Amino acid sequence: MKLLQHIQKLPNGYSEVCYNDTKYGVTKSVFNNGKSFKVFASKLGGKDFISLNYYCTRQREILKPCEMPEAKVIHFLENYELIC
Repeated sequence: MKLLQHIQKLPNGYSEVCYNDTKYGVTKSVFNNGKSFKVFASKLGGKDFISLNYYCTRQREILKPCEMPEAKVIHFLENYELIC
């Protein structure tokens, strides 16, 4: 699954997910008619967080992690589970 599909799977606004057996609060904002996204997730009751921007241009899709390794962001996107 492409990273964009993982981002689109998150509900707009606030939601909670499970990642590494821990709950994270996630806020997803959508901009430019669905062509750019901001995702911020923070571990509930902890200090860990994930922060990224994602842009869809005519030429390509661009992942921009915010002050963290790209691998950490990709691992989160590929492994979170929605909490029902």
